Amino acid sequence: MRRRILPPALAFVMGLVFIPLSIMLRGIEATSPHSFETRIVWEAKHHMLVGNKAQQNPLAVSSTTLADGKEAFSHYCVACHGMDGQNTGVPFAEKLSPPAPSLASRDVQSYTDGQLKWVIDNGIWPSGMPGSKGTLSDDEIWSIVVYLRNLPPAGSLGEPEMYSH
Repeated sequence: MRRRILPPALAFVMGLVFIPLSIMLRGIEATSPHSFETRIVWEAKHHMLVGNKAQQNPLAVSSTTLADGKEAFSHYCVACHGMDGQNTGVPFAEKLSPPAPSLASRDVQSYTDGQLKWVIDNGIWPSGMPGSKGTLSDDEIWSIVVYLRNLPPAGSLGEPEMYSH
């Protein structure tokens, strides 16, 4: 018995019809990445994509630096990360793609101070994290890094005023 093989042009045309039709009928389903995929992305971000790994924070931890960091954070970061850096009261944090991370998470806290400064300065593409170059000074960014290392307990500062009813 002989198998019939479609000519390449006909197979291509059928693919153009079948694939969109199957998507329309079934929809596109997004699935969570596997642990292997998550690990690959984590390694890439922490070791290749996010620069400034060795740079040290020139600002010491003090009540003044923490207050300055909280103030700068409240002007630039609160809309997406909440007042406590843990997305408290941010209605869309989980709906972003990728979701806005809790800045207290192990993933974020495992960056060096220099890498955190780099992320605040340059942003993370293609996520929604914008870069602050030209908006925040180096001292403001370094004070935010100090604040990130000393975040208050989740929910302790309430929700951002812009989202309160």
